[in-house]
Amino acid sequence: MFVNALTAVHWLSVLLAFVAYFLLGALWYLLLFPKLYRVSLGKENEPDTGQNQQPIFIVGPAVCALIITITCAVLLRALHIAAYGPALGFALVVGLGYLFTNTVNIAINPNIPRPFLYGFITGSYHLVGMVLVNLILVAVQ
Repeated sequence: MFVNALTAVHWLSVLLAFVAYFLLGALWYLLLFPKLYRVSLGKENEPDTGQNQQPIFIVGPAVCALIITITCAVLLRALHIAAYGPALGFALVVGLGYLFTNTVNIAINPNIPRPFLYGFITGSYHLVGMVLVNLILVAVQ
């Protein structure tokens, strides 16, 4: 079932959805929530050293966004979701049930001084990203 779904994926829609998800991350962390994100990490009083410009902090999230996007495309095909309403429902289930919740769970550790703030910022990014990705995947079939 999933092999057939993988071969039926519309790869242009995957590319467009991935680019949108990746650009949303740049918008989210560089323009909308940079100060709150630094606060969530306990770095609000530290100078910005440009460390987040290192390749791992750009390539790593890009690879993850691509894998998430491909996974959504495969699941949409396997579940025969081809309309906006069901795609939105799927995005909310995956976004809240897996990505948002898992982000908060990962943040609850001694290295994140404000885990719930971090979880809210990053989890919300993934939730909005899932809605964006899945609506694009359905729109460009």
